[in-house]
Amino acid sequence: MLTRRKFVGNAAAGVAALALDRKAFANAEERPIGVQLYTVRSILPNDIAGTLQAIRKIGYQNVETYVAEYKMSAKDLRQAILDAGLTVPSAHFGYNDFESRFDYAKELGAECIVCSMIPKTIANSADGYKRGAEQYNKWGEQAKSMGMRFGFHNHNVEFQPYGDVTGFDVLMRYTDPALVQWQMDCYWVAQAGHDPVALLRQYGNRIQSLHLKDRKPNVPTSLNTGPDAAHFTEVGEGTLDWKTIFRLAANDRIPWMFVEQDQTDKPPLESLQISYTNIEKLMRA
Repeated sequence: MLTRRKFVGNAAAGVAALALDRKAFANAEERPIGVQLYTVRSILPNDIAGTLQAIRKIGYQNVETYVAEYKMSAKDLRQAILDAGLTVPSAHFGYNDFESRFDYAKELGAECIVCSMIPKTIANSADGYKRGAEQYNKWGEQAKSMGMRFGFHNHNVEFQPYGDVTGFDVLMRYTDPALVQWQMDCYWVAQAGHDPVALLRQYGNRIQSLHLKDRKPNVPTSLNTGPDAAHFTEVGEGTLDWKTIFRLAANDRIPWMFVEQDQTDKPPLESLQISYTNIEKLMRA
């Protein structure tokens, strides 16, 4: 059982996070902005080439893949992305079949292999999150042996408290900083009632990449991912402090940032255009 004494006793190992290899950019405008392709899942299957080309035309430089795309071979998917003038530095996979996806990610050419979330059947207690952290360490070892980096993505459910700790606390303390990095989804941090800026300041050197989506004003926070948590809007159209987020991301040289909007009120490519235009302005502010 995970007790508070064990939790605090093990925390020191996680605090001394090892710095990631960071890419230096001369200024904020040079930072490559990408798209998590889950945003365009409604149109991508019917026109992969056209959708990817439209993303590049907006100005995005790279994409992050998501689970449903993997009906294509890694070779064909990679070629479609490259043909559109994009790169694919990161790929998402589900927890239950993650073990079988390393070869796919490698052939895809991804630098980062990311677990989207721990299933609720495991992530329902502090001890459950500890088991998840142990699994993440093993996948981190495997990714490192194959020349990739392992990361985990957050939603809001990880911030559910279990006594004096949250699931997120457990993941950060019990994962090896040399093996496991964090992909911070700024929206879901805020939806859980936490401040992305504060967590960037605390964990900046452990963050592998950022997911960028904004949160509508005057909506309640929550710790579930149901319909009452869906307050998505384009980057720069909501309430998150993007100027500070981008400044801290630049200071920590976080290499990758992906716009992801789980649901869009407008056609997804139109939403991606709005986010990109706003990001350009915010980075220059």
